[in-house]
Amino acid sequence: MSQQMRTECRMCLHYYVTWDERRPHGCRAMKFKSKMVPSVVVMRSSGAECLLFELKKKGLPKKNTE
Repeated sequence: MSQQMRTECRMCLHYYVTWDERRPHGCRAMKFKSKMVPSVVVMRSSGAECLLFELKKKGLPKKNTE
């Protein structure tokens, strides 16, 4: 799978960082926490890309126009 095609959890509305040191990545849509980024867990367990990905509306990095 190419780098461009991979789901980027940090850009997803449902992704969050947990306080659990052993499971620092969380997905609110699928209601789980993991040591790995949720999209990797989904790919390994189902063999498919995450179907619940929603791009965040706010907080996206701004493009440098200079």
